[in-house]
Amino acid sequence: MPLQTQKLGQALGESLTLHSTLCRREAGAFQKAIQSGQEVVVACTQEKKLFTELATQTEGATSPIKFVNIREMGGWSSDAQNASPKLAALLAAAHLPEPDPVPVVPFKSEGRLLIIGPLDKAEKAAALLADALQVVIFAQGAGDAGGAQARQYPVIAGQLTKLTGWLGAFDVSWTENNPINLDLCTRCNACVEACPENAIGLDYQIDMNACNSSRACVKVCQAAGAIDFNREPHEAAEKFDLILDLRAAGAVGPGFPQHAPPQGYFKWDGQDLSTLIKLRDMVGEFEKPKFFAYKQKLCAHSRNETVGCNACIDICSAEAISSEKSRQQIKVNPNLCVGCGACTTVCPTGALTYGYPKAQEQGLKIKTLLSTYHAAGGQDATLLLHSQDAGAACIEELGRSAQLKLAKGVPANVIPMSLWHTASLGLEVWLTAIAYGAKQVLVLNTHEEAPQYVDGLNAQMAVAQSLLAGLGYTGVHFQIIQAKSAMDLDVSLQANLQAQKQLSSQSKLQVPAVFAKYAVAPEKRGTLELALDHLSEHAPAALNDTNKIIALPKPAPMGSLKVNADKCTLCLSCVSACPASALQDNPELPQLRFIEKNCVQCGLCATTCPEDAIDLVPRFLRTPDRKQAQVLNQSQPYGCVKCGKAFGTLKAIEAMLGKLAGHSMFQGAALERLKMCSDCRVIDIYSNTEEAKILNLPPKA
Repeated sequence: MPLQTQKLGQALGESLTLHSTLCRREAGAFQKAIQSGQEVVVACTQEKKLFTELATQTEGATSPIKFVNIREMGGWSSDAQNASPKLAALLAAAHLPEPDPVPVVPFKSEGRLLIIGPLDKAEKAAALLADALQVVIFAQGAGDAGGAQARQYPVIAGQLTKLTGWLGAFDVSWTENNPINLDLCTRCNACVEACPENAIGLDYQIDMNACNSSRACVKVCQAAGAIDFNREPHEAAEKFDLILDLRAAGAVGPGFPQHAPPQGYFKWDGQDLSTLIKLRDMVGEFEKPKFFAYKQKLCAHSRNETVGCNACIDICSAEAISSEKSRQQIKVNPNLCVGCGACTTVCPTGALTYGYPKAQEQGLKIKTLLSTYHAAGGQDATLLLHSQDAGAACIEELGRSAQLKLAKGVPANVIPMSLWHTASLGLEVWLTAIAYGAKQVLVLNTHEEAPQYVDGLNAQMAVAQSLLAGLGYTGVHFQIIQAKSAMDLDVSLQANLQAQKQLSSQSKLQVPAVFAKYAVAPEKRGTLELALDHLSEHAPAALNDTNKIIALPKPAPMGSLKVNADKCTLCLSCVSACPASALQDNPELPQLRFIEKNCVQCGLCATTCPEDAIDLVPRFLRTPDRKQAQVLNQSQPYGCVKCGKAFGTLKAIEAMLGKLAGHSMFQGAALERLKMCSDCRVIDIYSNTEEAKILNLPPKA
């Protein structure tokens, strides 16, 4: 790599010595460094295993060690000579502290494995696993060859009715509805040979649709009770730690069709042995991070059993989130959660937050990368967000191809940043990256992302792009790159680079004239407000009457409301439904007030309104009015006809009188009482002796 040690040292504020054979002849320098007690960053991931082993063998080694890949990320590329600012940024980020520990979700597996599928394939898979796991086969047909003559594994069969759970806790239920009992069957094949209808297969189960009740099988069976046509079907259930599913895609019966199945469940096509290797290792106690935190008070899912926001439920590829509208909340199953973070990205309120790592830790990393890059003289910074698995592998492959002159590699202005999953960051962090000085945010999607993730990210990008365009920032600042291979990624990155070079001065990507200094807040809405305030303050387009309102696409997490004053009765049911305190009443006057800054566009007010008088208006208001309470509707108070005290609105009381005037229960004095306050209404009823008797009221004092 053409490393410029002096420039890197200046950018990092320290003196650097370049080691070219640190893993071999210069290993002593590494050992000396890790004996210092100070943090050591090794800019080589190729020999991470070797360095880690060397550290354990070095006497007096007390230094914490971190590794960072600067080679495939930029050192191996066609413009590596210009990559020093990026390499400095990557090295600076490597010095950041490790994310705070988070709660963990425990799993325990004793190795009880259920293999579901055709008997011949299931027995072949069992042969490769039985020495490490406790195997039970659930036969789903005989397959092409049928079961082996020698029965080596427990086999069950029937109609699968339930398959739920996760690693260490799978619940399996089925109906035993076949005349042949597999526990008693000796596989002598006498019944198979004797059946005149060929209704018995080599899974030793009878096809009842083909059987004509000749009972020839019963006559030849020598195992007492093995074949009993009078046996009543009954339900059976068992628990397993692991599931290996050999059924073809779309097979009838319960399963896990979602994009992200639970841990401990594996589909296998009979080819890739890595699946079986993973299964063999899944015995013991395991744990994973609890990726999310949930604040029910902020949740906009439901109020009063009325559903508003379903964004997290709709996007979850693991089906780990369900509705509990009776409790005004959602429920997240931490055992099923795979940590993609998509739910936290689309959550408009921040009720769901990502915890591994936290948003503020991700924000600090982005700020460090961009500030170091700019301080080192870097220009036109582009942030490339990628997953730590398939995304990182794609970039590494691209780097190797570039070193072999088969590809261009990662451009010098593109700074890769690894995430647990690319769906875990959304528009508030993307906008913050722009506020920090990034000209573009690219999100690399490979084969591992669920389709709904891509839809969700595109929707978020449409909102973020609309905001920047409305503020006068020209150019396309956000883009998803779909790449299933390194060559796909290379083509996309080079095409994007050339497109930016060809833009005219009027359409080039713009960033704020002053880069932001704020830190990403723990609360999503807080970060969003900081980003909007900074981007608005330094917007290229000065505030005027034509751009003070920026229209946004749905589903935007901000906006206004349009209230039909002719329909609205000021019942204020929308106020009680609003989870964000965007809608408020006025204790002094019949008013519906609204603070636009608080609105998350969840729609609970619209679905709650009995008069269907509310419509959502996704937008961003640039004026200070956005943070002030505005009156959406108001009405003249209605005074009690007895005492004159206001107890409702004129419109609401008139609407009620109009609806009840024809009712038999509200005639004469009863209708007149509807015009009274609650106190006067009671007094009037007591004063009418006949009505008091009917209502069984005590005598008037």
